[in-house]
Amino acid sequence: MADPPADDAAIIRQSRESPEAFALLYDRYAADIHRYAARRLGEEVADDLTAETFLIAFRNRSRYDTDRAGARPWLYGIAANLIGRHRRREVRALRALARTGRDPVAASWTDWVDGADSRVAAQAASARLAGALAGLSGGDRHALLLVAWADLSYQEVAQALSIPVGTVRSRLNRARRKVRAALGGDPTLAADPAEATSHG
Repeated sequence: MADPPADDAAIIRQSRESPEAFALLYDRYAADIHRYAARRLGEEVADDLTAETFLIAFRNRSRYDTDRAGARPWLYGIAANLIGRHRRREVRALRALARTGRDPVAASWTDWVDGADSRVAAQAASARLAGALAGLSGGDRHALLLVAWADLSYQEVAQALSIPVGTVRSRLNRARRKVRAALGGDPTLAADPAEATSHG
């Protein structure tokens, strides 16, 4: 059996003639999309959202720009649009976590503030982080979490959200300022690992 194409664009081109080839993209990215959706909205929504992301991608594959070798930003963009439909649910969950420190999605927040000295400190930081995230606009939250949790570059976030890279930078700067302020100004809790490498 032949090896699958190395780049996603080739898979998408192939899938236009042989739809079953699209399963290769699912195999490559479904776990990542599911993990991201679960962090944003909880496990119970993540299964359906992941399936819908790939269904939409499959239906729209004829419009995919095959000059872009990697489909990851495209898939995260679809997922972000679907997550946007659940905005109220996400904000409610974030506010509940900010109030109580306990929420089904809480484990994912504590992963992000892993540098805290103790579980109690991590839960307190999680609650502050959740409150800060709840207070962000949908666009700012998408940009921040696509960088922080999906590990997309600024250029990939721009592709995912169909916005200029300059807009990504301004959204991230605004979001990081708010998050840092909510976390007491500790930059290590809201550090953006892509910040140092994404300005090229």
